[in-house]
Amino acid sequence: MLATLALLAPAAHASFLSGDALDTAADVIAWVALVIVPLVAIAVFWLVHILPEKIAEQKRHPQAKAIQVLCLLSLFFGGMLWPIAWLWAYTKPVFYKMAYGHDQLHPEEGEGTHGAGLQDRLARLEAQGLAEADLKTLRADIDALEAKVAGHGAA
Repeated sequence: MLATLALLAPAAHASFLSGDALDTAADVIAWVALVIVPLVAIAVFWLVHILPEKIAEQKRHPQAKAIQVLCLLSLFFGGMLWPIAWLWAYTKPVFYKMAYGHDQLHPEEGEGTHGAGLQDRLARLEAQGLAEADLKTLRADIDALEAKVAGHGAA
């Protein structure tokens, strides 16, 4: 009786698709596996590797450019340097603070224009009509600061 039921049972199919539909589905899966997955994996790998750089910029880390270089090097060395860049982005530079008196990169110092921010502020004060005596004092203070920065940079 069991043998008769086994012979009357419908044939088993390995897939719910058949014929051209099965070929089309296999082609789509092959394209996804060979093209789309590697592109997405490379993009995710790259985005993860620039995270320390973005964190350093957000925290105004004074060594953000060095962290950026370490992130690029990490891409070429298969990610082995990435944990160092990650830790570096989250650390406070102790000796930097001892040397410069602060541990964050100020926007005026970011592009190498130390006095540009002060000069812009002075121009705004002049436009507002600040007293001439106050402007002379401010100009003298700014000149003294710029000379000190120039002297510090030459040393």
